[in-house]
Amino acid sequence: MASSSVASSPVFLSGKREIVKHPIASPLISPAPRCRKEVSRKILAVMAPAQSRSPSTTGSVKHAMTLTEKILARASERPQLSPGENVWVNVDVLMTHDICGPGTIGIFKKDDERANRNVDILRDFCMEQNIEYFYDIKDLSNFRVNPDYKGVCHIALAQEGHCRPGEVLLGTDSHTCNAGAFGQFATGIGNTDAGFVMGTGKVLLKIPPTLRFILDGEMPNFLLAKDLILQIIGEITVSGGTYRSMEFVGSTIESLTMEERMTLCNMVVEAGAKNGVVPADLTTFNYLEGKTSVNYEPVYSDGHAKFLQEYRIDVSKLEPLVAKPHSPDNRALARECKDVKIDRVYIGSCTGGKTEDFMAAAKVFLSSGTKVKVPTFLVPATQKVWMDLYALPVPGSGGKTCSQIFEEAGCDVPASPSCGACLGGPQDTYGRMNEAKVCVSTTNRNFPGRMGHKEGQIYLASPYTAAASALTGLVTDPRDFLR
Repeated sequence: MASSSVASSPVFLSGKREIVKHPIASPLISPAPRCRKEVSRKILAVMAPAQSRSPSTTGSVKHAMTLTEKILARASERPQLSPGENVWVNVDVLMTHDICGPGTIGIFKKDDERANRNVDILRDFCMEQNIEYFYDIKDLSNFRVNPDYKGVCHIALAQEGHCRPGEVLLGTDSHTCNAGAFGQFATGIGNTDAGFVMGTGKVLLKIPPTLRFILDGEMPNFLLAKDLILQIIGEITVSGGTYRSMEFVGSTIESLTMEERMTLCNMVVEAGAKNGVVPADLTTFNYLEGKTSVNYEPVYSDGHAKFLQEYRIDVSKLEPLVAKPHSPDNRALARECKDVKIDRVYIGSCTGGKTEDFMAAAKVFLSSGTKVKVPTFLVPATQKVWMDLYALPVPGSGGKTCSQIFEEAGCDVPASPSCGACLGGPQDTYGRMNEAKVCVSTTNRNFPGRMGHKEGQIYLASPYTAAASALTGLVTDPRDFLR
């Protein structure tokens, strides 16, 4: 079997002195230099308090603010902010990994030397700086003998309790926006900015205006959050969110699990957005229980906050979607692509490699009771997800686990946790498209060459649609198996 290359090792650094690093798939975290006064992080409210008078008369609050504006105002120690302002922001958490970590450390040390010892550089730096959260991997031949190794940084951040409402989390990876699911400001930055954050705990940010997406209606049992974000990106295009915040609210959003909210926020960068955010609620707080001992203080958009634009979506009327080659906004109904013959299916990545993603795929395979017609690659995002595939029973299966259902369906054995073929990688990367084939994938990008061969065709889809397509060898609407 081809090797499963270990994606990067993240590093987290925070104003509360938290830095995280791990190999591409695993993060590192350690406390960052303290550049602001300590503030209480206890939960004060789960919703914006009702106001008896207009915002303009409430003391130092001069105007209503959105959720993102409030987080950045607090982090910059300003009473109010407006879109377009440039402010120095105190950073709570910085994440970097083995791809960008060496460059970031080079900036921090003003050392331009290049090397191919990525993980070694991170390890040495963590020891030198006493960074607590380094998710190391030493034995590349067997991920299970590396107890500290976690997996894909964005999912590991959440599982290890480094994502918290109201905070500022930055990372040297574009999908750092995944953490916005926790009601925090999270975005990707470059190595130079990350090196500066390491040394100062601050970053200069331009306040983005906010697009608000109000999703209401009962979620059909054949849809997943991947369908929702493909609908939105198809609506506003890959440039429609450029340097804007995307805030998700509504009864549908409130019904989503944390992993589904992560899927939603993960792909806002595919619309060009600066960040995505879901207001924290009891679902958020319950997920964090037992994962972090750090007090946090969620914030919420004011009732009269100004949004650049609002979009309303009745989710009950949506159908399963795909994004056709070669852009995430090339939206189409899955049923409209029923004649597209495919060569493989890939289920994995920070977008589609979480426990619930595999549970969803297993549900389709279980319903079918038949075998896949094309090679089906399974790449768990983290060690925890990998273990869940072998330990958690799939609802309605009579006690069978995902791994058992996948084996019965003829899928490949779940690979070691990593970013895998999502970003292409070396030719021996597990699941990489080394030929001009057609793939249905639960990943996030389908640009030419993204998963390997520059002439490969990638159809982005939900785990439901990916599994259904694996069973037929064609792009398939999952309703064929989920009715």
